[in-house]
Amino acid sequence: MATDPVCGMRVQERASSLRLVRDNRTYYFCSETCLHQFAEPDRSQGRLGRRLLVAWPLAVSVVVLTYGLGTTAAIVAGAVLAAIVQFYAGAPFYAGARDAVRDRSWNMDLLIAVGSTTAFVYSAFALALPDRLAHDYYFDASALIVTLILTGNYLEHRTRGRAGSALRRLQELLPAGASLLRDGREVWVPATEVRAGDRLRVRPGARFPTDGVVRAGSSSADEAILTGEGMPVPKRPGDPVLAGATNLEGPLAVEATSIGADTFVAQVGRLLTDAEMSRVPLQRAADRIASVFVPLVLALGAVAGIAWGLLGGAGLTVGVLVFVSVVITACPCAFGIATPAAIVVGTGRAAEAGVLFRGEESIERAARIDYVVTDKTGTLTRGRPSLTDVRPLGGISAEEAVALAAAVEAGSEHPFARAVEEAAQAHALTVPLALDLRAQPGRGVTGTVGGAVVEVVRATPGASVRPVDPDPAAAIARELADAGRSCSVVRRGGAAVAVLGFADELAPGAREAVRALAADGIPVAIATGDQAPAARAVAARLGITDVHAGLLPAEKLALIHRLQAQGRHVAYVGDGINDAPALASADLGIAIGSGTDVAREAGGVLLVRADLGGVPRALRLARRIVRKVRANIAWAVAYNAVLLPIAAGALVPLFGLGIYAVLPIAGAIAMALSSTSVVVNSLSLRWTPLVSPGGRPAAQVL
Repeated sequence: MATDPVCGMRVQERASSLRLVRDNRTYYFCSETCLHQFAEPDRSQGRLGRRLLVAWPLAVSVVVLTYGLGTTAAIVAGAVLAAIVQFYAGAPFYAGARDAVRDRSWNMDLLIAVGSTTAFVYSAFALALPDRLAHDYYFDASALIVTLILTGNYLEHRTRGRAGSALRRLQELLPAGASLLRDGREVWVPATEVRAGDRLRVRPGARFPTDGVVRAGSSSADEAILTGEGMPVPKRPGDPVLAGATNLEGPLAVEATSIGADTFVAQVGRLLTDAEMSRVPLQRAADRIASVFVPLVLALGAVAGIAWGLLGGAGLTVGVLVFVSVVITACPCAFGIATPAAIVVGTGRAAEAGVLFRGEESIERAARIDYVVTDKTGTLTRGRPSLTDVRPLGGISAEEAVALAAAVEAGSEHPFARAVEEAAQAHALTVPLALDLRAQPGRGVTGTVGGAVVEVVRATPGASVRPVDPDPAAAIARELADAGRSCSVVRRGGAAVAVLGFADELAPGAREAVRALAADGIPVAIATGDQAPAARAVAARLGITDVHAGLLPAEKLALIHRLQAQGRHVAYVGDGINDAPALASADLGIAIGSGTDVAREAGGVLLVRADLGGVPRALRLARRIVRKVRANIAWAVAYNAVLLPIAAGALVPLFGLGIYAVLPIAGAIAMALSSTSVVVNSLSLRWTPLVSPGGRPAAQVL
């Protein structure tokens, strides 16, 4: 048995089954609809969108014509418009119903097709044979059933192309070409022509086209979106580099070691594909009910019609009326809109809170989350360093130390340089003029200020300061490194005069989000590729005790799987390429809107703003939406449990067969009341307070 990658249904692996071979893998499908959704997700979504553009205005027009005018001409016009909705917009339901009958798998499509078609066909006969049938028309019911449920399906179909789109964006990260060093000359070649062992030149600001090893030059690289390392990573001869990372400072000669499918980015892509395709979506409660409800209703209607119409001697007309009464009373309007009505209202309200759900599955998964794992860099933190510590030495003030550093950092593109300049501007410091500015790739910058040579020397967490620096500077640097800071040493005339500490700023709403999740009984863990001191420092500021540092993407994935094996429903929050596999494999992936395109495509929930307060808001809204859906379904079940026996003839002993003259009307009214109650219950989500975890009103997005 295989699993349909679209709907999760079990499918026989046999030659006669619907199947698709892609990338040397075979996928089996329960229906042509699912196969087309998998093979052509964008085209399928476009077709649904066009059907909705037709269905909504026509369905509203049918309601206006039926209840606003009510004349025979208006009813005829409504019948024509309803036919377009029924047989054009509703075509996917007929295809699904056909597949369900063929495969003997009762589903919601069959329920929708039978109910809406019965309402439409009976209404058409009532209009064509006014002397034979009661003047009861249900064109509005058939049109609204098709339109509302089609809307829900459209929202669901928006998620179908995520895996392929994310993988395409992974490829876009890599440069199209590379500068190949050949016979002492640089030759620009397509990246696909690079082979292992080739020597490449990578200039400042360019991305590395392959994984490799530095053979000449010194620089630093921005690997934040690949490994989670928030600070620039020094690169000297012998150090590895990753395809897709950005060279920041000086030119490097790099020997290619891994190319194509063997690169780090390609490995992340494979993890992402495996996680996406192994996920089995939850089957909707309405479909589970429909698998029993549809054959039960059809059997009940047929038996009741035959019993009263033929065996009971009431005649064919009464028999048909009995069947119509049963099916119309059981018409799946309440069932059909139970999920999409709450989903449409709830997702609209969520969008106002800056939360975008990717389909109904994401909402259902979010409602069950009981554990949150989050990346650090770019998620809990802003992903860029700020100047946090200034430790002056040699009798100068902190302000003078920052001004000296800002003078020689002028014009540098290094993240530490920007942090120093921002600090100088924030404190309105007077920055002196520096002459003879020179960048020392991988080491720092130097210049002349007031006749003295001033240097700003980089030092990374865990690394010692240069031995020529006095012990106090080395001790301070080690102290700051232990606290998770990155350091630069300011030297004037060869002597250390200050140590500067840098740290990644906390992201907006991070503290409030962690507190809100704790209040909801949901623990939070950090899983990051960054170094342990930096991770522990951020965790301490947020009150998080569960910290996993130095993780590769596969190790993050293993952590998610361990938690799931313990029975946890895990949400993963991230923003980088290295987070994409974990986002796809977790029960719920929550991507930060300011993160990479790959992460946004892999996540099941997207936070529009870089505000971690959206995480508890998303989970709380999802729980409310699911409660509304369950309440709607419970009402629909109760409605059918009470009224179906009545439609089948339970009241005949009291009122006689004459009751069937009014039962279709009564059934339609009851159906309308049932649908109205479901809609009103769903609309109550519109008044859900949008309050951030800190108690502040959430900003409006839409």
